[in-house]
Amino acid sequence: MTLDIATASSTDPVPADSAVLAASGSDLPDLRIFVFALFFTFGGITSLNDVIIPKLKALFTLTYAEAMLVQSAFFAAYFIVSLPAASVVRRVGYMRTAVIGLLTMTVGCLLFVPASSSGMFIMFLLALFVLAAGITIVQVVANPLISMLGNPATAHSRLTFAQAFNSLGTTIFPYVGSILILGSLASVDPATLTGAALDAFRALETRVVVHTYLGLAGALVVVALGVWWRRKRLVETLAGPGSILRAFDLLKRARFGFGALCIFLYVGGEVAIGSVIVNYLMQPNVLGLAAEAAGKHVPFYWGGAMIGRFIGAYLLRVFSPGKVLAYAAASAILLLLISANASGGWSAWPLLAVGLFNSIMFPTIFTLASEGLGRRTAEGSGIICMAIVGGAIVPLLTGRAADLLGLKAALAVPALCYAVILAFGVFARRPAYAATRAAA
Repeated sequence: MTLDIATASSTDPVPADSAVLAASGSDLPDLRIFVFALFFTFGGITSLNDVIIPKLKALFTLTYAEAMLVQSAFFAAYFIVSLPAASVVRRVGYMRTAVIGLLTMTVGCLLFVPASSSGMFIMFLLALFVLAAGITIVQVVANPLISMLGNPATAHSRLTFAQAFNSLGTTIFPYVGSILILGSLASVDPATLTGAALDAFRALETRVVVHTYLGLAGALVVVALGVWWRRKRLVETLAGPGSILRAFDLLKRARFGFGALCIFLYVGGEVAIGSVIVNYLMQPNVLGLAAEAAGKHVPFYWGGAMIGRFIGAYLLRVFSPGKVLAYAAASAILLLLISANASGGWSAWPLLAVGLFNSIMFPTIFTLASEGLGRRTAEGSGIICMAIVGGAIVPLLTGRAADLLGLKAALAVPALCYAVILAFGVFARRPAYAATRAAA
């Protein structure tokens, strides 16, 4: 028997008419496992940036702002690739697009080999951009696909469960990456070397990064082959080419435009904090840890987000989503203020605890912003996916602030991001239809 699967989803970055899907009931568990694996993989690889940043900062003697170009190169892909990826889905379908994304990720991993050989920081940025382009393509596929693989009435629970795998990846990968990558931080000061000696030293020291990503490349090829082998398990009626640029006029709607801005700021603030954790904990007035030990604390930040997701799922059933969002943002601001003005563990743990309050922000902001969009909800999702580019810009501003004022003072940048999110929570505390009725 063939099971028809609904295509409309509030988390679908692809236009709702992009495909009509069908799958055998016996194939659904396998397909879901494949999507869960995608969430785990792209979440984990993204969080590895927090480990790579201190490694490259040390080897290339970078300022904090220059080191944050890692996140800029990575998250710029969301802005550039999201809508083209949605167009690819319309033309070739979800499963084939997933293979394209996985192979693009593989190419990005392999580019770390020439990057290491060249000893040039810009080559690492190129490799990260290509890797992120593949992740963007996979994410454009994974979010709507998990919602469509089963009963539409339980789509929300499936997506929440899938996001838990994303958080599991962001918790595990930094810990393992800290052992593999930061455990061998250079004992020689690169600033004392020049010319060929410096290039050879950087090539040698970045081999641990190369080995890590070569292992990931091998795993990605296996996953891509598995998806290609099972591509016919999902029958898709393709929509073909169509305009997806019309979605931008949704930004004229105050509620949606404000929400899209908050996605930009949320991702930027979350990534900025994750990017500085290792260097922050290494400071003598915080914990004074070695790089590897500091890196092993990164999972507390991302693990808090995983735990908070389950707690938030309950709270959002009891309280107004806008109010929950406002309290979460206020709590994040308070924790950042404590961290910036304290020392020792009182400075370290409040910063790591911000992850707990980050947990509900993305889905809550998305839901609040999308209320009232009706059939255009999917178009709005595409714009929100592009707003993830905040992860490319806010960390760069945070790094610049750290260079000028120090890491503690630089926490003011993500704190300002959360302040805007708090305002949005207050603004959107009532459902869209209720706000419209009151205005009338």
